[in-house]
Amino acid sequence: MGTVVCVTQQDGSDHPRTDEDHSTTTVEQGRFCLARCTCGWRGPARRARSLARSDAESHIHS
Repeated sequence: MGTVVCVTQQDGSDHPRTDEDHSTTTVEQGRFCLARCTCGWRGPARRARSLARSDAESHIHS
């Protein structure tokens, strides 16, 4: 077998995801918006999208 130089992960990145890598997104559920992370973290349901985005930023930097 040959040597593997670079393997692209399913998420499109060139390096495997570790516990320290966080990728957050906001999700709308009915009238509420909440932040979610690839590590399994979920923020509280918020009526304001800006607060959900703020929760996500706080999670990444904590």
